[in-house]
Amino acid sequence: MKLTVPILVTLLTLTLSSSAFAQELKAEDSHAFRDLFPSNATIETLGSDFKFTEGPAWVGGKKGYLIFSDIPADKIYKWNKNSGFSVFREPSHQSNGNNLDLQGRIVTAEHWGRKVSLQKRDGKVITLVDSYQGKKFNSPNDVVVKSDGTLWFTDPDYGLRDRPRELEKNNVFRYDPLTEELSVVVDDFVKPNGLCFSPDESVLYIADSGDPKHIRVFDVHVDGTLSGGNVFAALDKGGPDGMRCDAEGRLWTSSGDGAQVFSPNGKLLARVLLPKGGANLCFGGPEGRTLFITARNAVYAVETKTQDAHERRIE
Repeated sequence: MKLTVPILVTLLTLTLSSSAFAQELKAEDSHAFRDLFPSNATIETLGSDFKFTEGPAWVGGKKGYLIFSDIPADKIYKWNKNSGFSVFREPSHQSNGNNLDLQGRIVTAEHWGRKVSLQKRDGKVITLVDSYQGKKFNSPNDVVVKSDGTLWFTDPDYGLRDRPRELEKNNVFRYDPLTEELSVVVDDFVKPNGLCFSPDESVLYIADSGDPKHIRVFDVHVDGTLSGGNVFAALDKGGPDGMRCDAEGRLWTSSGDGAQVFSPNGKLLARVLLPKGGANLCFGGPEGRTLFITARNAVYAVETKTQDAHERRIE
């Protein structure tokens, strides 16, 4: 089902409805807002017949496609404007976050598989890493790839359910596929979730979707370690989940009201208000300026004026 909703531009908000089911763009900073969205921006519902959507990632360039996870359905779906939705991978081992490595291959955090996997060019899916010091991960949630090829991923216990945990903490890991070195970079999160690098990769943002539901910011060092960890922003609606930085260094995060956009210094600039709480998001589309948001049983899209800070549009 497709639904395109026109957005009326006003000075402070783009308002469709005052009801709890409003689907709208809202400016928290009217000047900054004009740099985020075109004046004729529309929010489009691409589909709403899924179970719980997560992990969107754009694969390829102008003729590329969106993939996203449906965790309970044990599938990864594919979407493009011409052909709509199709099943991309099944079973997915209840995959969650997806991203691309430096070669444009799909890296996936698998909840049920308790591992991080890689889909090769021939379609074969292999395990990259599934344990730390001989102990199985909890349930890898989200993953990003740095420009040096290293993988950084979060490992909360959301996907464990009735299975016994082997690791005491919910860690954030760094993995080097070349050396196969795996290290814990942060171990004091309640529920580490989404993560992303600043444009120059000097900063790593990590969401904590446990209490108190905030985003922390870390300095990234050349030896692969982190320091700092101050609170960058606390969400006022739900908890932070999937995140992306745009080319100008602004942080876009999913939230209980859809999605929120913050300046590099942590000021709230705008909201993408949706009928359902957001779970994750990414930039993509033919020009790389479409924001895709996975939210409960639905997938939404809205045009922006920016792109992903680490866009990998490999044809």
